[in-house]
Amino acid sequence: MSTLEAAQEPRRLLEVTDHVLEILRRGGADLSQLGMPAPADEDRGELWEDVAVPQASARALAWRNSMREAAHDDYLKWRFADLDANQHPKVLRGWLNSLVEAKRRGARPTTMHLIAPGNIGTGKTTALAALGNEASEQGLLARFIKHTTYLTWRRPDGGPGDMTAYTVRKRHVEADLLVLDELCGEMDSVATEFARRETVDLIDSRLSAGRPTAFSTNLRRDSIAAVLGERLLSRIEDRAYLVKITGPDRRTPRKPLDW
Repeated sequence: MSTLEAAQEPRRLLEVTDHVLEILRRGGADLSQLGMPAPADEDRGELWEDVAVPQASARALAWRNSMREAAHDDYLKWRFADLDANQHPKVLRGWLNSLVEAKRRGARPTTMHLIAPGNIGTGKTTALAALGNEASEQGLLARFIKHTTYLTWRRPDGGPGDMTAYTVRKRHVEADLLVLDELCGEMDSVATEFARRETVDLIDSRLSAGRPTAFSTNLRRDSIAAVLGERLLSRIEDRAYLVKITGPDRRTPRKPLDW
């Protein structure tokens, strides 16, 4: 059959074309729930694509918006130069440089994860906010979200505005750098199957695509393993920097109210 004949061959009745699939995908439809195969570009797990210069401002806006959605506007001012030794700015800068270099080469980062454990108030979120601020300025598509917020948004009708569960997942899987704050925070010691499944899906999808993730947590390792399971935690640790944030509580001490 000639090329022209193939192009003019009529479509079969009820055949779903690539064009229709793309329209459904852009509209936020979860194709797996519709019994349709996902578009090829979602299944390849490709490494990062080059970023066009005109998209730089849009990527910077994406980071700022994610911080504002977390009510963290005040954290947008922090940079590595503002951190102290307890927050390990040299390690954060070195990791970020490796991510930028890997993206330029179209390669997978050698160290996929950064884990920042520490007590409440020691400056974990500030350190990772500085990381995201600088990553955004260097052209990476960075996003910030609390772990519990992601799980809430993934529930039916749980996303903000008109965001579907599908678009919530897509947004956070496809970010060049994801800051997942307060890993397993505000959860029971035994996670629901939903929380574990959603977290496994998010992290495994990002690993498959070669996209790095930074985690903060004030929990001990055994507490996280009780929620996520040893297998997933081992996958996170396998190629990670451990940056323990130490020091006193940086928040202004307040005298408890006398009830």
